[in-house]
Amino acid sequence: MSKNLADQVLEQVNTIGDAIRNIADVTEIDIATAKKEIVWSDGKVKLYHFDSEFEIKCETPVLISYALVNRWEMMDLQPNRSLIRKLLSEGIDVYLIDWGYASKIDRYKTMEDYILGNIHDCVKFLKNKYHIPAINLMGVCQGGTFSLIYAALHPENIRNLVTLVTPVDFDIEEGLLFKWAKDLDIDAIVDNFGGVVPGDFLNTGFDFLKPMNKTRKYLALPKTMQNKDSLMNFLRMEKWVADSPDQAGETYRQFIKEFYQENKLIQGQFKLGNRIVNLKGIKMPVLTIYAKADHIVPPASTIPINEVVGSKDKELMEFPGGHIGVFVGSRSQNVLTPAIASWLIERD
Repeated sequence: MSKNLADQVLEQVNTIGDAIRNIADVTEIDIATAKKEIVWSDGKVKLYHFDSEFEIKCETPVLISYALVNRWEMMDLQPNRSLIRKLLSEGIDVYLIDWGYASKIDRYKTMEDYILGNIHDCVKFLKNKYHIPAINLMGVCQGGTFSLIYAALHPENIRNLVTLVTPVDFDIEEGLLFKWAKDLDIDAIVDNFGGVVPGDFLNTGFDFLKPMNKTRKYLALPKTMQNKDSLMNFLRMEKWVADSPDQAGETYRQFIKEFYQENKLIQGQFKLGNRIVNLKGIKMPVLTIYAKADHIVPPASTIPINEVVGSKDKELMEFPGGHIGVFVGSRSQNVLTPAIASWLIERD
């Protein structure tokens, strides 16, 4: 009996030793290492072009519009968990908008500035560079909502539209975020934060959606630390979560009020640049992707995209996972991203 106990103690000591050695070996936590260059910029906003060593199979480039909340690096978290690298390997020419970090100077930046300013400028840049009449646009989460709006107002500029985990119907009961937002005093939040909403404030809200997830994650940390690959996966994700940009107050105010609280977009009542945004005006091919287990943007908010757009060529695709799994899960690498690439290539 005592020998068995001694063996157990020795095993625990060795386990702790492995964990300490693994964490001690960490000198740098690299994310978003796919080679890229800045090809256009306007203040804090940058347009990246990702280098590719693969044959380009889709001549029309794709422009990715990520959300303002959190950073785009989730799409290139590490070499073997990278939606961007997988798109490149499938023959897609990839560009991405980096929104930068909002500060006091950006407090009055509106959705019109982001969509009819930044996105439109990037689209024009690519049209001129490639001498083509239209490009492919891929919108992610909030960036997908922005992409829907842009495609509705400038359908002549978009050849194919892909949306990933994108909210369009905000009057749903499936997600806590959608329930809570209806009763938020957005004016008080924005004004009391001085016009710039801190990223940490938003992250706290996301943590409260599933509070036990974070508890389970840290309870499992000793075991995670025993394996170097698992430890690096954990640290990369933590680095991404911690790097949450502040939000331009006026955009945040407008997005919550007019979408989460008034649900104007899907009702055809939202106006941008003095123009009504009519989603029926989206006639180009549309691929809508939702995550079955998404607790941030539930399927009920995304699926209606396929119903409200005016496209004849439209497809709805279910991803059997959660919001983050769309970007870093094995199914993302093996199934989802190749399907997106094939869809674009077929319509090039």
